Amino acid sequence: MEETGGASAYGASLAGAGFDFHKFVRQPQTIVRILSWIFAIVVFACITTEGYVNPSHSPDAKCIFNQNDSACNYAVGIGVIAFLACVGFLMLDAYFPLMSNAEERKYVVLADLGFSGVWTFLWFVCFCLLASQWGRTHDVSGIPEDAARATVAFSFFSIATWGILAYFALGRYRRGVGDVAVPTYVEPPPDHHTPYPPTYAPTPYTPTTYSAYPSSGPDLHQQPPFIPTPQPQGDEGYQPPTY
Repeated sequence: MEETGGASAYGASLAGAGFDFHKFVRQPQTIVRILSWIFAIVVFACITTEGYVNPSHSPDAKCIFNQNDSACNYAVGIGVIAFLACVGFLMLDAYFPLMSNAEERKYVVLADLGFSGVWTFLWFVCFCLLASQWGRTHDVSGIPEDAARATVAFSFFSIATWGILAYFALGRYRRGVGDVAVPTYVEPPPDHHTPYPPTYAPTPYTPTTYSAYPSSGPDLHQQPPFIPTPQPQGDEGYQPPTY
């Protein structure tokens, strides 16, 4: 189920969305896969029910395509595996929007792309083989021709449906994971005006000036000024100055 907005991964919302049955059955991928499932049933059912007849000259049942049992066995094998694969991929398509892990979705889309591409080629080989062997079948007495023609026709139709499924899977793979913000580290652009990188640019040195500490009181450690002692008059003699 495809989403048109928001974070998405391989064609569906990245956050696990709910399952909408009506939307699921209406999407083109589901319709084409159901057609591939029906075509596979027609191919192997026609061969297993009416693909073997007893020739008049042999008691053993032979394939209606030029009595080539390998052609019938190949068509039955391709049809049965395609039938089972369609059932499995339909279940994965229904569960796909519920997957919140983008890596799991990637594996599912790659498996769908690889299997659809291989089975497109194998159905082409099956069609060429059945058409060639039916063209070489000259004695058609007692052979259910309608079953043989239906087998060849639906083998051809299967080429188209499986090719379309491969195209749808390729489109989902190319869309990948979109609208998801992934944090990435971006290197800052270099500054051509400085010889140093921006990360290691030196900080210019600014000298620090200190203001004088104001003194509001007298300095206790300062020596008091020299005060001379006056000389007395008379005969008292000389006395040294007092400090």
